[in-house]
Amino acid sequence: MIGDREVSVFYDERVLSHRPDADDPFLPGRLDKRVREILAGLGVKWAYPEHPGRVTAARELLEREPVPGVRFETGRPATREELARVHTTSYLDAIYALRGKNAWLDVDTTAVSTGSVEAALVAAGTAIAATEAVVTGRSPRAFALVRPPGHHAEPVRARGFCLFNNVAVAAAHAQAVLGCPRVLIVDWDAHHGNGTQEIFWADPDVLFFDTHRAAPFYPGSGALEEVGGGLGEGTTVNVPLPGGAGDAALLKAYREILLPAADWFRPDLVLVSAGFDPHQMDLSLNMSCEGFAALTGIVQEIAGQHCDGRLAMVLEGGYNPQSLARGVHSVLEVLTGGEAPEPQDWGIREVAAAADFHRSAFLPDTDPPGRT
Repeated sequence: MIGDREVSVFYDERVLSHRPDADDPFLPGRLDKRVREILAGLGVKWAYPEHPGRVTAARELLEREPVPGVRFETGRPATREELARVHTTSYLDAIYALRGKNAWLDVDTTAVSTGSVEAALVAAGTAIAATEAVVTGRSPRAFALVRPPGHHAEPVRARGFCLFNNVAVAAAHAQAVLGCPRVLIVDWDAHHGNGTQEIFWADPDVLFFDTHRAAPFYPGSGALEEVGGGLGEGTTVNVPLPGGAGDAALLKAYREILLPAADWFRPDLVLVSAGFDPHQMDLSLNMSCEGFAALTGIVQEIAGQHCDGRLAMVLEGGYNPQSLARGVHSVLEVLTGGEAPEPQDWGIREVAAAADFHRSAFLPDTDPPGRT
């Protein structure tokens, strides 16, 4: 029943200080130019898509329609040492130098305003705070309601609205400080988490599972054959899907690919890059809020089976404020004890093919890389 479990939602108003303005003459990005050309003469204002209204919409809905069991906690900035576990020193120097400035960092999408670096530090630190809460047992589940998002940020490059890779920073902190050597990262954003994949590409102690809309779609990575390298070969699992995949196809992928992968990997902690742009009102994998709730039920089951329920979610994308807010609300209802729904419309060939591709890697009688 909803309210049977407590869930900490971490929210810090400092994340609102990231406010790139598409009308700023100092932000002449190529994306901005292309969109302006398309909208010319239509009387439609072009605004930077990753705006503060994304998280305020979710917070306001939770205030209007409280979820029993949810308690709010504040976040904190990440330290340079915490960021340096996944980002290079030269990259951090470059980002820190942008404090108080307006600039484009990525030729297509990523901009900063005067308060953006502070917001990004708080986003990464709040992801850590949520992770610490579940690992220490202070909260059974946690959700970090943060921005800017993180999963496109690479070790040396900002991309896709992302400055620091929030979930990667949290995972590395859990490994280095919290006694969780094996971390499962699940990414259900509509876009592939290229930065998270790159950071943990050769790490046998991080299993990265990513469902996303298949290329050609930003950022263009995440092919089925991208499975990690070196000691980490086999611990990257990509499931690219067509745009109209739908709730049940995603749920099928999670049941037939993620569940056996998790049984093989046996994580000490589960982190979720929770993007809500797969929703049918957004960039769309044709999902509903019930679909997000169903996926939440599966990752919660994994956490309960393998790591004493340790599960933390970190907000990624989602650019329709209404569907993002409702998606977060539906996820929290399951985390606090609500029943996960069961989508009915089965049948995506790509899921079956992906399951066949990955199945041989997760054999019950073998240990994952690095396990002795």
